[in-house]
Amino acid sequence: MLQALINLFFPEICPGCRTPIKTGEFVICTRCRHEIPRTSHFSQPKNEAWGKFYGRVPVENAATFFYFYKDGVARSLIHSLKYKGQEQIGTALGHWLASEFEPHQKYWKPDEITIVPLHKKRLRERGYNQLHCFAHTFASNLNLPLNAGLLQRNFYSKSQSRKNRWTRGELQKTLFSVRNPAECAGKHILLIDDVLTTGATLEACARAVLEAPGTKVSVLCIAFSQS
Repeated sequence: MLQALINLFFPEICPGCRTPIKTGEFVICTRCRHEIPRTSHFSQPKNEAWGKFYGRVPVENAATFFYFYKDGVARSLIHSLKYKGQEQIGTALGHWLASEFEPHQKYWKPDEITIVPLHKKRLRERGYNQLHCFAHTFASNLNLPLNAGLLQRNFYSKSQSRKNRWTRGELQKTLFSVRNPAECAGKHILLIDDVLTTGATLEACARAVLEAPGTKVSVLCIAFSQS
């Protein structure tokens, strides 16, 4: 009764379209769930996501779920998750995308999940890593261990856009490191990020993980940006 009154005067709003959430919907409305443009990466192992890493770093598998467009629903969801503190979006996406990934889990066969880390200064500024709620929910649904602290970011940088290509390349080589290589030795690590654009950050993470003996890496992102 009390919750019904609260919802009447302060309705929960869908972060994708800004309309009230209806009974039976969770965080993201049904309309937005249908309107988000989906990729077909799971049915195409050598897909455009995998192609981002081809010839750069060996990844076993790579996939994303949605396309990320400038004015699209996926952008609204991820922007609210990343910059507006709406971590419940990560939980909702974690449940949803775990159900999509589950049929493919037996083919990918990851041993452990980790996320792209924030630098400790950025973490203090933002107050949270936008990937943590998503990865925690995703991993729990699939009964996979989450090692969110496997990687650490060694440098704080507001932007790499003004650096020349050589400088960016050199920085990427040492941008991330594995805190304890023995933790992932011999394992297949599923590396999670929010948006796959150039793949440079994920490539640097993958290289750091692959320095541990016997490791393999796959990449999974919420969205794929074609820009």
